[in-house]
Amino acid sequence: MARSNPRTSRVQVYLNDPKVVSGLNREARAGRMPLSQAAGRAIARGLLKSPQADPEDRLLQLERSLRDHMRSTARDMQIVQELLIEVARAFFLRLPDAVVDQDPTVQAAVDRRIERLLDATAARIVAGRAAPGPVAGEPRSFDPPA
Repeated sequence: MARSNPRTSRVQVYLNDPKVVSGLNREARAGRMPLSQAAGRAIARGLLKSPQADPEDRLLQLERSLRDHMRSTARDMQIVQELLIEVARAFFLRLPDAVVDQDPTVQAAVDRRIERLLDATAARIVAGRAAPGPVAGEPRSFDPPA
């Protein structure tokens, strides 16, 4: 009587690597299956990781990697922004510390200057422009004397 499962194929494979043979034997014993079925499962697992075998799997893996990268980049950018704000705050408060730095009016002025700095930076980013450079024809302190 012929087999009713048309998807079953008979393949003869010669294995020369003793590690592969012992691994297949171990998998067959663990799964309580014949060696040929263990070999078939191992081949199927190997093909799933192959780019030609399952392109959707590669795209899914790439999407996950990109999402993880975006998450870590967003976290890093938040850290950089917080550090930048702290540096700006220290800069606008004039190091070394002075008694007037504790004045609420001075602190409010510093916060306002920081907000203006952030707004100007965000506007430049949205407009796609770089930071403003020197005005043409204006002398610069490090230019050689004429």
